[in-house]
Amino acid sequence: MTRNRFLTGLLGYPIAHSAAPAMHEQAAAALGAHCHYQLIEVPGAGRDDLRAMLEGIRRLGFAGVNVTFPYKEAVVDLLDDLAPDARAIGAVNTIVVDGWRLIGHNTDATGFARAIQPLLATTPRGAIALIGAGGVGKAIAFALAGRGVGELRIFDSDPARAAQLADRLQGAIAVRSAASVEAAVEGAAGLVNATPIGMLPNRGTPVADTLLHPAMWVADAVYSPLWTPLLTAAKAKGAEVMTGRDLAIGAAADAFALFTGMTPSVAAMGNAFDAVMVARYAASA
Repeated sequence: MTRNRFLTGLLGYPIAHSAAPAMHEQAAAALGAHCHYQLIEVPGAGRDDLRAMLEGIRRLGFAGVNVTFPYKEAVVDLLDDLAPDARAIGAVNTIVVDGWRLIGHNTDATGFARAIQPLLATTPRGAIALIGAGGVGKAIAFALAGRGVGELRIFDSDPARAAQLADRLQGAIAVRSAASVEAAVEGAAGLVNATPIGMLPNRGTPVADTLLHPAMWVADAVYSPLWTPLLTAAKAKGAEVMTGRDLAIGAAADAFALFTGMTPSVAAMGNAFDAVMVARYAASA
């Protein structure tokens, strides 16, 4: 790595659909730099596999890598240190190579906090249902707590995971784990999907259409497809919606800054993201 040339990447599975390479590489080009963003798509990696891959990242000249499903929590205790945000959240989506040390960060939280703010500012205050308490769910929960939402109800298919996340947030926000999706969503002013349900090739939805209504807003962390079955149904019901676009761009911009020390053009990253989406929809038409 030199000051104007960067090797970065993404570790996870499945990630062939990712818009991250285009966003990072175009952001670098707009700054007169060169970035190669490598997809490291590995299914079913165990602890020893992850340790070996992280050692490779340390040795091969990477400035850093992003981490996505299903490894955001699994890498935490394999790193040399954690930034305070990642330590509090218990999940990492960005690993920076600092000399010989691997430092974990979480830009899902900062990206989501910025993305959701306009929606929170223009909709009635009330309880928010969070579906999914995994790596991205943890980051979104902390982002919402930082935005001062009134109440957070967390549902996960693993009740213990939802309870653990609620415990992490005690004292920062009124929070409880919910026994069912229905219990989380009932009377909620907002709903966030933080599960991979709805991400292609999956065409499911984490929340039954009958639970959606015009008086709520609905956000989805999934961006492939941009219009998930959940968002399509919510829009049809008259609800305000937020796609995964702004979260993806915001998280990528913050990661790029950590990798390179340079402030990227969010517009350039947004244009790159949109071009990937247009090409994908054209190919499937």
